[in-house]
Amino acid sequence: MINKNISNQQNAVKFRKAVYYRRLVRTLAFILAVFFLSGESSFAIKAEIGLHGGLSIPNLHGGGTIQSEGYSSRKGPFFGLFTDIPLTRRFSLHVEVNYCSQGGKRNGMQPIFADQMSGLGLPPGMTLFANFKNEAIIDYLEIPLMIKYSWGNNLRFFIDAGPYVSFRVRAKTVTRGSSSLYLDSMGTPFLLPPDYTPVPAISFDANTSIVNDINSFNVGVCGGAGAEKYFGPGKMIIGVHFSAGFSSIQADTEANGKNKTGAVVVYMGYSFLLKKE
Repeated sequence: MINKNISNQQNAVKFRKAVYYRRLVRTLAFILAVFFLSGESSFAIKAEIGLHGGLSIPNLHGGGTIQSEGYSSRKGPFFGLFTDIPLTRRFSLHVEVNYCSQGGKRNGMQPIFADQMSGLGLPPGMTLFANFKNEAIIDYLEIPLMIKYSWGNNLRFFIDAGPYVSFRVRAKTVTRGSSSLYLDSMGTPFLLPPDYTPVPAISFDANTSIVNDINSFNVGVCGGAGAEKYFGPGKMIIGVHFSAGFSSIQADTEANGKNKTGAVVVYMGYSFLLKKE
């Protein structure tokens, strides 16, 4: 009965989160529609649209369980569309739709569950260790809504910040290497009865989907800074972008921990002025 109540509570929390995210997306869509449909406004006439792309350097922080901690940064793609809608001479509404790679990696000695080692007759739930490479790749469609402040003339500088909502696109782990099994992170050998010999090296080469383990939505805050220079019919842009998620990415936080996303992105882009007919 206790487990059933806990499960019901977890489902209720997930439902409330889903409702909140849907409302947030509808609010963002409504705001964008108001701006784009305001054809007579001066900022609509001067709106810009562009493309950008670069390198995402994400990491997973938090955790709370032995299998969710110890991640370091990985590298992944970042690219998308953006628009700038001027509000005043220096302030504008900056909206992006990005494909952003998140996640992290662990190399070396790390925990594994005995359940994953079929054929060895290990007790279910037992935690062992192995030495291999493990990369968690969690990619999102990220939609930031930011206020941008710019200054300068031909060479302009800017800073921007605001909230974002993101939707999980894919989630998988890529593991590589082979290793024996150990009792702890210090490398104490795990010996198999009846001869009590070390476990022969096991291959950990695998691509494993973890879509069902990762929440579909996330929200957070993002921002950045950079420079833009008029070049040809538009502007060349170079900048640095950061993001930090507010929600735990795991669907089952009790079993899998409470990691949060975060990334630093270095990118280049180009924007065009949208002229009103």
